[in-house]
Amino acid sequence: MEKKLHYRLITGKDDASFCERISALLENGYEICGSPALTFNGNDVIAAQAVILKNDPDF
Repeated sequence: MEKKLHYRLITGKDDASFCERISALLENGYEICGSPALTFNGNDVIAAQAVILKNDPDF
């Protein structure tokens, strides 16, 4: 099994797929770290959300 990263910054178009990616990480032991960041690239809203692995004894 691949070792999970302690910290991840997830970015992408702010749509249902982005929300599903974040939800899957939360279900797999990560928790939200800070507020999301949003920007506009001229076509789409782009979101960024940091997550950290909770209850990780090595962190």
